[in-house]
Amino acid sequence: MELSFFNKAHKTKLFDQSIKLSAVVISLILLAPIFFIVMGNFSGTKEYLNFLSNSDLTEYTKNSFVILSAVLTITLVIGISSAYIVTFFIFPFSNFFKYSLLLSFAIPPYIYAYTLSAFFEDYGIAFSILSALISEELANKILPNIGPLLGSVISLSLTLFGYIFILTRSAFINQSRNHIEVGKSLGFSNYDIFFKVILPSARPAIFIGLSLVGMETLADFGTVTFFGISTFTTGIYNSWFIFDDLKTANFLSFFLLFFILFFFVIESYSRKNIRFHNPSNSSKEEIRKITLNHSKGLLAFLFCFFIFFISFLFPLFQMMYWSINFNDFFQFSEIIKLNVNSIKLIFLASITIILLSFFVNFGIRILDSKFLKFFSSLSISGYAIPGIVISVAIISLISSVDEFLNTNMKNYFIGSLLGLVFGYCIRFYSISFNTIKTVYLKINKSIDESALLLGFNKFKVLKNIHFPILKKNFAFAFILISIEIIKELPITLILRPFNFETFSTKAFNMASSDLIEGAAIPSLFIILWSSLLIILSIKFFLRDQK
Repeated sequence: MELSFFNKAHKTKLFDQSIKLSAVVISLILLAPIFFIVMGNFSGTKEYLNFLSNSDLTEYTKNSFVILSAVLTITLVIGISSAYIVTFFIFPFSNFFKYSLLLSFAIPPYIYAYTLSAFFEDYGIAFSILSALISEELANKILPNIGPLLGSVISLSLTLFGYIFILTRSAFINQSRNHIEVGKSLGFSNYDIFFKVILPSARPAIFIGLSLVGMETLADFGTVTFFGISTFTTGIYNSWFIFDDLKTANFLSFFLLFFILFFFVIESYSRKNIRFHNPSNSSKEEIRKITLNHSKGLLAFLFCFFIFFISFLFPLFQMMYWSINFNDFFQFSEIIKLNVNSIKLIFLASITIILLSFFVNFGIRILDSKFLKFFSSLSISGYAIPGIVISVAIISLISSVDEFLNTNMKNYFIGSLLGLVFGYCIRFYSISFNTIKTVYLKINKSIDESALLLGFNKFKVLKNIHFPILKKNFAFAFILISIEIIKELPITLILRPFNFETFSTKAFNMASSDLIEGAAIPSLFIILWSSLLIILSIKFFLRDQK
């Protein structure tokens, strides 16, 4: 009897240690490339100082700062105003707009850049339309000059404002109506209520949105490359891909990480503070929406429709037009191959990421180890790291390992599906990890304790209790990761196998060769696949919930 008990306790301890070790190893593997980049730049002080004086670095910093400042400002205005209108007012199609504005996520910034450039170029579509309505001379005078900086700012702003829109609207929905009513009783005007009551309570959510926009803007590669703007991401790519200078690429990656760290800290801090701004469920009541009639209702409709049109319908219609009129760039078999390649990557990467994040979350749940929590919290930082930096980090790490151990791991990780999936795991691991973690936090630990007392082992607790509860969130994580993989460009471009094309790489290569019309079909498939997945997310996971 005592021996049996001892064996059981020993097996349990061994199981716990195995889970802990495996979860830590997973976290360390995901951290290794980024850690290598950071640590590698603490040596060579003289070279480091010489690099700081490099004029290119000044240009990268200036351009990145200008684009970042403009994008943050525009997305803040669009995101908050649209969220406020669809949350607090009833007008024609208001229910439609509160979800349709999320479709801006289906448009990658680089695809919007193709659309914008072609539409306003000399003798482009805008010129043709205006020439038919007025005259060629007036058309030339009226048409704005969409330069590289302005084009980049517009493309990024109209595809990224959704981060602020969805988070701010969620904060508006979940705030207490009592606060608004108190403001009214004190004689506050609608203006005062918005700026003194509604907006301050949503501040943490807004900061999270701004941080995500900031990280995505700094991480952008396709848009600034297309417009020919020198930023950190283009500098990293050119250093490695064109000049074969991995050292400079590492230097630039380190600098970019330093700037992104700022937004990562703000996002993390705001996410912790958001709970203090959300009232308890007992104090929440459904917001009393104001019905806008006549001219006010029409203005609200036109505002939302304008945002919806320029952020989603405009690039969609443009790509559809090109796909119909310039369809000789692709054979049907090539389109099928691009779909197969994209679906293959989605399933390989998404399932891998979900399994890894679930395993680590399970380890944190059953062990309650501070050591494991620490490393797992570091491993999710990959979402803040630009794809171009992750790619360079993986290449640098594998090259160093090969040199140190005299091996040939490059063949397995560089230019292979294994390396590509590894890059996706680092970049998108946090999506799945946080999705699963959110549900685990809602499952009372007393349920696990009761099951263990009833004779369940930890594996049975996982199988019979945790897994059924988490199934829905696995599907949600799969959809979110799939959207990101479909749109991802730099990781796929750099780490993919030879002659392995996806919709994003094909569109980029066509546009880079001045064949923008040829980029239409792969771009259209990116939009259609992403839109379908977003609609599924809205239908099954993102409906308004108190």
